[in-house]
Amino acid sequence: MKKKYQNGFFIFGIAVLLIMITQLDFAQVWAGVQRAGYWFLAVIVLWFFLYMFNTAAWYIIIRSQEEDRKAAKGDSGNTSETSSDTPANGDKRQTVSYWWLYKITVSGFALNYATPGGLMGGEPYRIMSLAPKIGTERASSSVILYAMTHIFSHFWFWLLSIVLYVLTQEVNMFMGGLLTAVGAFCVTAIWFFIKGYKKGITVRCMSLVSHFPIIKRRAQHFFDSHREQLAGIDSQMAALHNQNPRTFVTAVGLELACRVVSALEIFFILLVIMPEANFLQCILILAFTSLFANMLFFLPLQLGGREGGFLMSAKGLAMTASSGIFVALLVRLRELIWTIIGLALIKFDRKKH
Repeated sequence: MKKKYQNGFFIFGIAVLLIMITQLDFAQVWAGVQRAGYWFLAVIVLWFFLYMFNTAAWYIIIRSQEEDRKAAKGDSGNTSETSSDTPANGDKRQTVSYWWLYKITVSGFALNYATPGGLMGGEPYRIMSLAPKIGTERASSSVILYAMTHIFSHFWFWLLSIVLYVLTQEVNMFMGGLLTAVGAFCVTAIWFFIKGYKKGITVRCMSLVSHFPIIKRRAQHFFDSHREQLAGIDSQMAALHNQNPRTFVTAVGLELACRVVSALEIFFILLVIMPEANFLQCILILAFTSLFANMLFFLPLQLGGREGGFLMSAKGLAMTASSGIFVALLVRLRELIWTIIGLALIKFDRKKH
């Protein structure tokens, strides 16, 4: 990635981060950290390993695309490459190492946290970082595929959490209706994503956006001038699902496992104030909170949405409001710490890896 773009991402992230830090009550934060003690350190360390799940899912997608490309060349006997699939710097393809990709993953999530709309920050950064190594088209398709897989796993997590709730909690009429509505939404979203995996989704999305008022002229121009590249991205996306089902299932499984294991964060924090805390309850708290927070995706760091989700889930599981506030406070602080780490890693990007 060019230095000016790297600096642009870094400066933007820092500016938004400073705004978010000013919203914290530092006395309350310090009191919470003192109360949590070493459990808060365990939460910080936990996310070092959780990001390994995320990186592994993206890594196997990139590796699978590389294997498919080599197989296609072997079958056709053609060793030429299109310009869109050639590294922008004109160099030979470079090997994408897992730990370099880990750094990009952490920085990408940091930008997503700090950006309203989430995917408007981290995904362009990932594409621009990866393109010099594997070409713009493959970089774009791998990032879109990973983003889809990440979101796809959320819907499966919420759907499975509904089953867990029904099996472990009492369900009244209100909760029954709410769970039914959420379940129907998740099933519909899963169906939509499966269709997108099978046939690609970029051309369809751009075609849809090109009909929106105000932006339709620019969107149509972009769609017309990049139709071939978008079609190539869709074909690579479909290839992962249709030709490499094992890779697809593994990537989704890693992301889903990450969702489940991340409930340990809530479990660790609750142990400070509730020694009888139940891990299954922590999974339900995470499910309710992430669902509510993602409904407010347009807010930077989902400010307010995550806190509201913790309070609602705590009340729904017969926990005190103070417990929900305590968990929300430390989770917010953990997000800020890892956002700072991710933004700092943007600056640690040597020209050659």
